[in-house]
Order: sequence, then structure tokens, then C-alpha cells
Amino acid sequence: MHQADRMTSSEQRAASSLAAVFAFRMLGLFMVLPVLATYGGSLRGATPLLIGIAIGAYGLTQACLQIPFGMLSDRIGRKPVIIGGLLLFALGGLVAAQAETMQGVIVGRIIQGAGAIAAAVMALVADLTREQHRTKAMAMIGMSIGVSFAVAMVAGPVIAARAGLQGVFYSTSALALVGIMLVVWIVPTPQQALRHREAGMVRSAFMPSLRNKDLLRLNYGIAVLHAILMASFVAIPLALQEQAGLPREEHWWVYLSALLLSFFAMVPFIIYAERQRQIKRVVLGAIILLALVQPMMWLGMGSLPWLVAAIVLFFVGFNLLEATLPSLLSKIAPAGGKGTAMGVYSTSQFAGAALGGLIGGAVFGAWGLGGVFLCCALLAVSWWAIGVTMSEPPYVTSYRLPLSLALAGDETLPRRILAVPGVAEAMVVAEEAAAYLKVDTQVLDREALDRVVNPA
Repeated sequence: MHQADRMTSSEQRAASSLAAVFAFRMLGLFMVLPVLATYGGSLRGATPLLIGIAIGAYGLTQACLQIPFGMLSDRIGRKPVIIGGLLLFALGGLVAAQAETMQGVIVGRIIQGAGAIAAAVMALVADLTREQHRTKAMAMIGMSIGVSFAVAMVAGPVIAARAGLQGVFYSTSALALVGIMLVVWIVPTPQQALRHREAGMVRSAFMPSLRNKDLLRLNYGIAVLHAILMASFVAIPLALQEQAGLPREEHWWVYLSALLLSFFAMVPFIIYAERQRQIKRVVLGAIILLALVQPMMWLGMGSLPWLVAAIVLFFVGFNLLEATLPSLLSKIAPAGGKGTAMGVYSTSQFAGAALGGLIGGAVFGAWGLGGVFLCCALLAVSWWAIGVTMSEPPYVTSYRLPLSLALAGDETLPRRILAVPGVAEAMVVAEEAAAYLKVDTQVLDREALDRVVNPA
């Protein structure tokens, strides 16, 4: 392999350390999910509604501050925003840990959500890696999120069994402090903050992103997916404990089994979706699975084996959608608009989490566990009804190609790039001296493209 094709030691350190920062923060967020419903009931003022709000409260501030913090990092630097966000997250954990009322826990969760660092982390990855390795670095972060979710589902119940809900929240603060140490001492400092349309928000692309019907369907979908997740975690821990008779200290093995089995079950579907270009079929099938598994959980609450089987199927559907929706967004987003589309997508995700906790708590208080599962099924059906109208997406990949200043100013360049076989979209940004492309890699004439963007 040519030396230029390898990540440098600095790039490897940047990608791995930022993936760890992201993982520690998401681990702190997710650890609370499997234990808040079962351990939070002993707090003063706890009601089903307030427990649900506490589960999803972080999503409210996360949704509001995600995009502004990303833009702030363009002005004052990535590291100050990331460190500030992690400090807020640690503070929120301390507030929640010391709270004696459910209202205090909600305040702590809201503060935790205010540490919205995802956009700044993604922008820092773009600053610290070269074009040919950026996708690899982003994939490492994506994998770290998946791993952190799996670890959190096991670690939350284990820590709570030994140190209570307070110990879980103290652990989230400790993880945030570890993240800060990584940012200060391990993550490289970039020479300059780059404006990168594939990794950050661009104001001119914001309204087009909101007007794109396919992206709107996707944003609704990710909001529903995380609303279902949060509402489900109002009900699933209580169903395991109160209906199936499994002590809360033993819930960890259910989540571990479900996540491991679901991981192996979803891999063939991901491969099929990409290789056979059937991502729409796979997404709609996973949504149907989410809808069908909810009444299965409701009807099987009294049987532990039945309920565990339903939870496994739930995670198959959830993890499959969590893995395929970003790929779908990458295909749908216009050239040069992926970063903006991803910002809106992430905001929708966190807004859905906040709404899901609220809905789950309110429905549980009014209609019990069965009502929560039925509500989640209806949410999934609404998503399917919207998703079935989407077209099969173009199977294209996003490219960003650096250009010489002279070539970037050539007004005929976009037309000449579009004439290359396999190029579906092209956008030249003269001030960045870069071209943003959407290409079909199966038919792309790479030599012809290289002749256009690197003339002799």
C-alpha cells in the first residue's frame, strides 16, 4: 500500500481519540435508560409522566443546541466547545446524582443534554483528517456509538445494582471528565478550522434541506425511531420486573443477549441493502418489525422467554434502522449539503427522544404498559405510511475533491465534471477550492474524472 493511502499516526490518534470521546459521552447518556424506570420510582415526587420526561429530557436541550454549538465551534474553535459541552454534561450528572426528587433528576438530564458536542466533534474530525481517510474516521465514530449503546445497556443495570441510581449518574460525570482529559492531552489540535460542507452546517443549504421531501421523510423517521426507543424504556424495564418477575438487578443479561443476537441478525440485511441496492425494502421491513413487536411485548409480558424474544426482535429492528438511515441520508442529501442535512437529522433525532419520553410517561400513567406498547406500534405504522411513498434512493457516494485556485474559478468546470460517466451531481465552491460530487462508484470513470480535476 502506498504511504499516502495509509492514515498517518496523527490521523489515527485523532480518529480513535475522538471516537472514544464520543463513546464516553454516549455511554453516559444511555446508561440511564434501562434503570430510570425501575430505580427512579423511589424518588420523591416520582410519577410515570415525570419518569418519562426524565428519560427523554436530554433530547430537548440537545435538539436546541446541536446546530448552534456546531456554528460556535467555527468561530471560537472546536476544542473549547467540546470541553465546555463535556463540562456541562458532567455538571448535569452531578445535579442528577444529588437530586432527591424526580424534578431534580429532570433538571440534571436537561443540563446533560446542553452539552451538545456532536457537530463540533464531526467538524474536528474533518479538520484533522485528509479527504481520503475522512469516511474511515467517521465510521470509527459511528462504531463507537454502537458499542457504547451496547455497553450502556449492560453497565447501567450492573452499576445501579451496586450503587443505585445515584451511582449511575456519578459514573456519567466521571466518563465526561475522562473525555475532557482525552480532548486536552490526546486529541491533536488542528492548524485551522476548515469549512467543510460534508461535516458542518452551511446556512445557504439549510432551507433547501428543509424543503427536500425525501429528507423530511427521513427526519420524521429518525424522530419516530428515537421516540419509540425512549417510550419503550419507560415500559420494558417495568415489564421485565413487574410482569415477567425478573429482578431489576438481573436485567443486564436480557439487554446483553438482545444486543448480541440483534447485531448478528441485522448484518445480512445491511449487506443485502447495499449490495443488492434494496435499502428501501430493508428499511420498510424493519419498520414493520418494530410495529409488530410492540403488541408481541404487550401480549407476552407475563412470560419471560416470550418477552425476551420480543426484546431481541425489537433491537434487531432498531439497530438495523439506526445503521441504515445515515446511509440513506448520505444518498439523498444533495452534493455539498450532507453536513447540513445531517445537522437537521440529528436535531430531529433528539427532538424525537424528548417527545418519546414525554409520550411514554403520559401514556403509561393513563393506560399502563399495554398503552405504551400500543402507542409505539402506532408511531411505527405512521412512519411506514410516510416511508412507503419514498422513491428508491440513488446509490451514490459523496466525494469532496480539492482543486487548484485557478481551476475552482473556471465556470465551465461543473459542466465538465457532470459529463464524466458515473457523476450524478457536482457542486464547485470557489472559496473552498473544492468540488463536491455524488457519484455511482460502480460506473464512475475515475481516470476521466482525474483528467478533469487534475489537468496536466
